[in-house]
Amino acid sequence: MKKFEKVISTGVPLAIEDIDTDQIIPARFLKATSREGFGDNLFRDWRYNPDNSPKADFILNNPTFTGQVLVAGRNFGCGSSREHAAWSLFDYGFKVIVSSFFADIFKGNALNNGLLPVQVSDKFLKEMLETIQADPTTQISIDLVRQAISFKEHSESFEVNPYKKECLINGYDDIDYLVNMKAEIEAYETSSVVI
Repeated sequence: MKKFEKVISTGVPLAIEDIDTDQIIPARFLKATSREGFGDNLFRDWRYNPDNSPKADFILNNPTFTGQVLVAGRNFGCGSSREHAAWSLFDYGFKVIVSSFFADIFKGNALNNGLLPVQVSDKFLKEMLETIQADPTTQISIDLVRQAISFKEHSESFEVNPYKKECLINGYDDIDYLVNMKAEIEAYETSSVVI
């Protein structure tokens, strides 16, 4: 994974609550065995008509809104536990998802795949969505080291699992983390007394 410390980007406002993983990536697209290409079908049924023409009124088809930050409504990633939802968001180009609540399994899948879920208060989320919709050039700053998110005059701290934070900052997956700890593991093994 790539190292993640700070993202400064415009955002895409998706002010819909209870977005489930089947809406993020419909089940009919889960047949692939690699993570690449899932972004093409992100929000497929919301983005495209049955004839594959883009739906003009869907936010991802609006060139006014771009960026590496998806700002979504409350309860993002509910539904099934499919990891493909995180894959599709990351493959599309998002690095951060902002919401006032995430489903636990989605949150874990996102963190395991280099995608940072930033949980903010309902008030902060409402202000952020309104600000981006009024001014699509609004810059959002997400500082993982400081665990802070800000835009214009608004700022808020967010929580993140300390282990996953270390992995994201160093660009580690779980195996990389263990390999990085090789010296400590070997030292422990040689110092341990077998009874």
